[in-house]
Amino acid sequence: MAANYQFLTVERQGGVERVTLNRPDVRNAFNEHVIADLSAWARRAHDDPPRVVVLGGAGKVFSAGANAAWMAKMAGYSHDDNVNDARAAAAMFLAINSVPAIVIGRIHGAALGGGSGLAAVCDIVVTEPDAVFGFTETKLGILPAIISPYVLQKIGASAARELFLTGRRFDAAKAKQIGLVHEIVDAGQLDVAVDRQIAEALSAAPTAVARAKQLIPNVLGKSPVDVIGITAEAIAAQRVSPEGQEGLRAFLDKRTPAWTPKQK
Repeated sequence: MAANYQFLTVERQGGVERVTLNRPDVRNAFNEHVIADLSAWARRAHDDPPRVVVLGGAGKVFSAGANAAWMAKMAGYSHDDNVNDARAAAAMFLAINSVPAIVIGRIHGAALGGGSGLAAVCDIVVTEPDAVFGFTETKLGILPAIISPYVLQKIGASAARELFLTGRRFDAAKAKQIGLVHEIVDAGQLDVAVDRQIAEALSAAPTAVARAKQLIPNVLGKSPVDVIGITAEAIAAQRVSPEGQEGLRAFLDKRTPAWTPKQK
């Protein structure tokens, strides 16, 4: 049964699910309801994963970060209220980050604050030259705390020290240089580029994608000798899996594997 969302539109066709932030009147800004919608969607995606997710925003920008009205309400929160609110947002980012599918960010206009946080939990980010990014929280007297684990994995400590501390906005070229963005295309070519990324993603085996995505945080930052057990078990389990066996047979038979969509 299809889920009802207040501020998201979700459409699945085949193995591709398009998830669109749908508050264009406020530049797709975050509030507690957007967080609840994204959390609910991510839980469903874990239970019934598509092969590819395209995360985008309706209107002129991807997401301008936190909504002003929500921030005004938060100003009156107690410490405990703030902790509960922050934990809900943290759980949302964690759930999106670990969706067992390839998540493609389709970013246009601007991705600020939590919007740049969403970019960080995407596996592939495609954007246009005029898009603006920024971890702008310190400009508002707050911190990019909840998104920091994911952003640091993408851009590293050096770039974070500059951009977290100053809160300055930066362009798509800078975002690509630091690893937050993977591809920059002309605005009129954004959907063409996304479709190309989808086609590439669909050529990868679904369980291999999910397990490779899970492998990255388990290995990241550890010594190779300390992860021999993890990596050996991971490849062994995949080799004997139905997909691993099919991939090997397809390679030997010089044919495309069964999970690859048929060409129209």
